[in-house]
Amino acid sequence: MPEPSAMDVEHLALIRENVRRLIDRVAGMAPRAGRVLDVAPQDHEGAGPHFPDATVDTIDIDPDAGCTYVGDICRHNAAIPDSHYDVVVCTEVLEHVLQPFDAVAELRRVLRPGGLLAVSTPFNFRVHGPLPDCWRFTEHGLRALLSDFDIVRLDALETPDRPLMPIHHTVIAARPADRG
Repeated sequence: MPEPSAMDVEHLALIRENVRRLIDRVAGMAPRAGRVLDVAPQDHEGAGPHFPDATVDTIDIDPDAGCTYVGDICRHNAAIPDSHYDVVVCTEVLEHVLQPFDAVAELRRVLRPGGLLAVSTPFNFRVHGPLPDCWRFTEHGLRALLSDFDIVRLDALETPDRPLMPIHHTVIAARPADRG
């Protein structure tokens, strides 16, 4: 893959800071000693430092990632009980999955009713690894993808001098209470 441009290097720094803010924000809204699932955290700081009193588990498709669970979030992961987590953190992952609607359904399954899902995804950013890098989601696409959740907050990190072309999106969504 060719070297990233100066703009991409700058955008990556902005994205990383935006992800930290997202995780700090959701940590401030979550039960202090709850259960957290961090999806594919191996290439970044991860959610653990933001949830010092919580039990933080991890899931990754890579068996060498050293995660709590090895699994594909696009499929049912039988090792994880239904409604088990207070918070699910899924940053910079959904653009890499082949079936994003299936991934979100699995994240919803493992999240307790009233639990919080923190999602981030790039928009105006280069194709990047781990490959495949399949998707870019607009605000409207994220709302459709998360239609089974209540959106608490959806933010766009705007590209300077480029309206309607955000660098990155972050979302905090709540799993609604199950309806009879």
